[in-house]
Amino acid sequence: MINKERMLQEFFELVQINSNSLNEREIGDLMKSRLSKLGAEVVEDEAGSAIGGNCGNVIATFRGTKTSAPMIMLTAHLDCVAPCHDVKPRIRNGVITSDGTTVLGGDDKAGVAAILEALRVMREQGFEHGGLQIVLTVCEEGGLNGSRNIDGELLKAELGYALDSSGRPGEIVVSAPGQNKISVKIHGKTAHAGIEPEKGLNAILAAARILCRVPQGRIDEETTCNVGIIAGGRATNIIPDLVEIECETRSRSKDKLDKLTEEIRQAFFKGAAECGVSIEVEVFRAYDAFVISPESGNVRLAKEAADRAELVATLGETGGGSDANNFNKLGIECTILGIGMQKVHTCEEFILEEDLYKTAEWLLEIIKGAAR
Repeated sequence: MINKERMLQEFFELVQINSNSLNEREIGDLMKSRLSKLGAEVVEDEAGSAIGGNCGNVIATFRGTKTSAPMIMLTAHLDCVAPCHDVKPRIRNGVITSDGTTVLGGDDKAGVAAILEALRVMREQGFEHGGLQIVLTVCEEGGLNGSRNIDGELLKAELGYALDSSGRPGEIVVSAPGQNKISVKIHGKTAHAGIEPEKGLNAILAAARILCRVPQGRIDEETTCNVGIIAGGRATNIIPDLVEIECETRSRSKDKLDKLTEEIRQAFFKGAAECGVSIEVEVFRAYDAFVISPESGNVRLAKEAADRAELVATLGETGGGSDANNFNKLGIECTILGIGMQKVHTCEEFILEEDLYKTAEWLLEIIKGAAR
């Protein structure tokens, strides 16, 4: 069913297109062209302008041949984390990697390739299907910014599948955490470090003392937090008067997320008071958690399709966010499908050739199953 040679060639082509976040124009235009040739009505929304990028989300709609079937959405993101420029894909013994100097870009071009191959086979075989929406988002990495700014009026699907998990094909992720971003500014007082250090108030030293009070790492099985960025200081002969810190909290429980965020917020304020510095703390909800019932129609359709594709269907949870978080918030019941990408966000990233093809076969069975 799947044309393996064609799919592998296209995957290699896609990963060699530079598409770091906010710079998806080249691959976005290519996707619009290919989806149009496959018979879709294709639009690009204004998300790119809203987030300072050069391309918006690409939304392609295929009319169904069976109008009673539910419309389903298949979604993947077009951007990759750095370093993703000048990717040189390799394949050896059924394992696809880069040359080790960049990421591979299987996150998430393996998802894009699987969607395109499933659509081609659907067209070639001419089997009955319901309506389909293909949503290829921008700027997923670093905050789900493309899907967060998507034009929801363009989305008509009832069920959705995000192809964006490291699990092997057959895994269905039914729960993912929400995330809060915490931005902190610690204000000290500048002075000459050699002549009159006594007149200064060192913001870096205050930050170090305060951070000793802030929770870190895994809190429980569904809750984590992290201090990810810290910046401050201008020169060694100047007492630093400003430190900026970026943190995050995550949990699949909204109550735990809010409780942990407030605990961290209060730790910063109490620490600042003890150190005699002033402080600003801002909290931003990056995305909400979602939980989908194992008995839902979405999960049932994916499990039955996995059985027909000779995959072992499993249900899982994740500690990471994906565009599925935002689509569930918009009212589209959306799970995340495992597509086999491994060691993502590193130059050791790889995917098994077998998993590339199995994902496309799984999608075909999902499309067919929705029409039943």
